[in-house]
Amino acid sequence: MDCRCCEPKGLPVGGCPAHHYYNMDLVQQAANYKQLKKGANEATKTLNRGISEFVVMAADTEPLEILLHLPLLAEDKNVAYVFVPSKQALGRACGVTRPVVACSVTSNEGSQLKSQIQTLTDAIEKLLI
Repeated sequence: MDCRCCEPKGLPVGGCPAHHYYNMDLVQQAANYKQLKKGANEATKTLNRGISEFVVMAADTEPLEILLHLPLLAEDKNVAYVFVPSKQALGRACGVTRPVVACSVTSNEGSQLKSQIQTLTDAIEKLLI
């Protein structure tokens, strides 16, 4: 996953555009299953409540400081997080027309996405090592 396609401010970035597709696809599926919270404030709430599976943040957020509490909180709660290059693309994946700077995929007992979420969480954790 060594990619020189973008110079991000936020790390870890989920690889090259081919790898971003899988991140965005799972975010889109989570939105369809109502397992997605959009926005930095909602992501913070899910982390504090302990219902977040992983957090996706946009690296092109201006100013980036509005997101920088999320990686710290995610690490405290043992939740995986990843940056993607574009807030516009993240917004489209979340099913809204506006840019989204952060989103959180939430846990659900009988979810059909459980195995996909686990696979992506493992891949994100490998990026952090």
